Amino acid sequence: MIKEIGVIGAGSWGTTLANLVAEKVDRVHLWVYEKDLCETMARERENVLYLPGSKLLPHVIPTVSVEEASRGKDLVVSVVPSQYVRNTLKQMRSYLKEGTIVLSASKGIETKTLMLMSQVLHEVLPPQVHTTMSFLSGPSFAREVADKLPTAVTLASEDAATAATVQDLLSTSYFRVYTSGDVTGVQLGGALKNVIALAAGASDGAGLGHNTKAALITRGLAEITRLGIAMGANPLTFQGLSGMGDLVLTCTGDLSRNRTVGRMLGQGKPLSDILRDMKSVAEGVTTTQSAYHLAKKRGVEMPITEAVHAILYDKQEIALTVEKLFSRKLTEEIYGIPGAERLTPDPNHRNKDCDPPSA
Repeated sequence: MIKEIGVIGAGSWGTTLANLVAEKVDRVHLWVYEKDLCETMARERENVLYLPGSKLLPHVIPTVSVEEASRGKDLVVSVVPSQYVRNTLKQMRSYLKEGTIVLSASKGIETKTLMLMSQVLHEVLPPQVHTTMSFLSGPSFAREVADKLPTAVTLASEDAATAATVQDLLSTSYFRVYTSGDVTGVQLGGALKNVIALAAGASDGAGLGHNTKAALITRGLAEITRLGIAMGANPLTFQGLSGMGDLVLTCTGDLSRNRTVGRMLGQGKPLSDILRDMKSVAEGVTTTQSAYHLAKKRGVEMPITEAVHAILYDKQEIALTVEKLFSRKLTEEIYGIPGAERLTPDPNHRNKDCDPPSA
């Protein structure tokens, strides 16, 4: 039974998850990186920087001590930005007891190693918790979950018992959790949708219209699926909440940080100025770099990801990016997916069921 919980990371999502699990247990320690913010949260009972207007439940205890937030806990939730996961979890690994469940809610790919968070956790954390890891993804703006608006997400774990335990803990009258055994697919969907959201935002900022955004979302899902299959994921995962669901939300929702960054890029604002003025991390900026190199390494064609990479890191103009995307060699809609050849009709095959009735 889960009684003691530590949440590592007090951004908007970490604070929301701390409140969520505090509905089920008597004590939740929430690790806050900024000392002054921690003191304010303890005094005002509110994360005024990342989740203003949402009061902390009485059972949530802000702390600047990684040890206090992780020692002897039944469940530790990692919600730090993906590029900081390795160093942060190194600080807490010696405090974890055997059987501790580690839940990763960070969406990204480590830039230096091109590792998913599951691979980072396996490399950093002690073997006694390797079988009790789980990964949360899906369409879930923190603000809306904090406001208790109906939300559905996916929880992936290689261990069915772990998945069932965390599913039961997280599920409430407004937060519905589905389980999956596809750890790779669920993580890739959550990470790569941020890259496509940058493209969708840039399209909006440049005034390219609804047709363009629909094409970006659909073709974006196709290239995410291709990379997923190359890495051993189940293609059906990308049709679910952690795939299409999260992609649609992040590409269209006004609360999406990545779409916001893309929109400002489409309006001609420099990336450095955009990031300087943001309080929260837009994971898609670093994930674009990781996904670009991961696709090259795996030999997977990801033209939208390449286009976003060119905009972010080569300062390529939006108009030229669109021109290059639309001048690519024409091809079939579905390719690079096993079984897709069955979707291409044989011109020599005639379906008798479609023949008109004889006179």
